[in-house]
Amino acid sequence: MVLKQSCFGFLFLFIACAFASMSSAQTYPSKTLKVLVGFAPGSGPDLQAHAVSQQLALQLGQAVIIENKVGANGTIAARSVAQSNPDGYTLLFSSSSIASTPYVYKNPGFDLLKDLRAVASVGILDGLLVLVNAKSPIANLGDLIEKAKKERVMYGSPGVGNIIHLASESINLNAGIGMEHIPYKGASEVMTGLLSDSIQVMVATPPSVLNLVLEGKVRAIAFTGSKKFAPLPEVPLLKDAFPGFEPIGSWGIFFVPSKTPNDVVDRLNAAVRESIKINAVSALLQRDGYFPDHKNAQDINAFFKNEVLRMKEPFRAAKIEPL
Repeated sequence: MVLKQSCFGFLFLFIACAFASMSSAQTYPSKTLKVLVGFAPGSGPDLQAHAVSQQLALQLGQAVIIENKVGANGTIAARSVAQSNPDGYTLLFSSSSIASTPYVYKNPGFDLLKDLRAVASVGILDGLLVLVNAKSPIANLGDLIEKAKKERVMYGSPGVGNIIHLASESINLNAGIGMEHIPYKGASEVMTGLLSDSIQVMVATPPSVLNLVLEGKVRAIAFTGSKKFAPLPEVPLLKDAFPGFEPIGSWGIFFVPSKTPNDVVDRLNAAVRESIKINAVSALLQRDGYFPDHKNAQDINAFFKNEVLRMKEPFRAAKIEPL
């Protein structure tokens, strides 16, 4: 009798859970969604988040608001989402900068691989631009290397341990030079430093600096990707200058808390994938060097986990210790 009751109870619980899952699929979303962006307004991730979220709102039939929660390479925003209610109404949009979190912070307040789940990608960025002030005597990569071997050269990045920092250190390692790292609070401050000659070099994502390059305010002397950056085909590739150089790029991914129901995750994934098909959105992303990525929710989460794990060796080589 006890066994029968126990079996009946288990069956009831199974049916109840299945009904709840179907119910969430049918009713989600029923209110406004919030997307946290861990970078400043006007930055590459911010521009992408706004462009895709406008279409995401149309796909989901609910308003989508953006909140910039800046700091710690996007980790502050990531922590807020990781600790939020896993109901699909609080999302994170981030670049690859957060992939370094386990190697930069000893106690970030969350476990990147366990507490966050990648939902959908808006695209993969093939590379980063290496920049100098347009008024700088450094005209090309050769000039930079020659100057750095003779005198002090400083480069800036938005903090310690982000993809920009690692890309810059990779130049140091491959070129056999020792540019000095000057960390700033954000990418806009790094650009201010470059324009004011406080630093001589910076590496940046194309979306955030392309207009400045086209306006002639800064000069792009190299690209870290696997192939030429289409809007600036004259900019040489680092991999052509340094045999064995592994291309360095970025990505833009939406995340939710890891315990978010699968049906909600799949709904979001489908909505993002439809959003980036819209001509205005795809044109913006591709103009900035992002290649559309239409992975399903399971595949993009697997891709993200691999991205985090492959950061371990570059951090070891750069001798960056967790703070």
